[in-house]
Amino acid sequence: MTRHRSKTNEWKSEAIKKRFSQLQDSINIKFQNEKLLYQAFTHSSYVNEHRRKPYEDNERLEFLGDAVLELTISQFLYTKYPMMSEGQLTKLRASIVCEPSLVAFANELSFGQYVLLGKGEEITGGRTRPALLADVFEAFIGALYLDQGLSTVFTFLEGFVYPKINEGAFSHVMDFKSQLQELIQRNALGTIEYEVLEEKGPAHNREFVSRVSLNKEEMGIGIGRSKKEAEQHAAQVALHKLKKK
Repeated sequence: MTRHRSKTNEWKSEAIKKRFSQLQDSINIKFQNEKLLYQAFTHSSYVNEHRRKPYEDNERLEFLGDAVLELTISQFLYTKYPMMSEGQLTKLRASIVCEPSLVAFANELSFGQYVLLGKGEEITGGRTRPALLADVFEAFIGALYLDQGLSTVFTFLEGFVYPKINEGAFSHVMDFKSQLQELIQRNALGTIEYEVLEEKGPAHNREFVSRVSLNKEEMGIGIGRSKKEAEQHAAQVALHKLKKK
């Protein structure tokens, strides 16, 4: 009986090693201390069911990862948006490091399938629970920081998080019109005007096309589900164009 249990535990250990080897291959990162990686994905329910083994849950790593994410996201936003106010930066950062966004990052990386859970937590759907997935993502960032430092964390985020910011995934909390107005006033560039060029689609699925002009010269065109959204997108295009000059 003891021998059978030993073989079962050995099989589980090998299966876990193989699983986390696959994870490292998928994100193209090799941990120097794989115990940190295991810990990042170890839920407290798993520890409670394996008290005789030296398992440690991911709660402390989650605490550290939260701080590392705040720093790395803050630095990226500070550099990317030099004209954005402190209040706007704070609002944008909050939308990136909030639970729904962290869950989306974790799901895109299939982190849920690697979490080590207790049987009860597994049965009740813990593997897909938003709070658990958000915690795992933060814990992973904490583990990566301890294992390889900030530079590797930045590299990881450049591959999986920063592109989403660049693509405008969080633009709903960014006021591009205010930024454009601030830039134009600061540099005395002239007068801007917004104009709705087109409204199309049925009433329940309306689409607006807006244009922003600087001194009567077209600077950007935006599309949105509302006039305000279309103008925001047009202002974003104009900002990008002016910054390149």
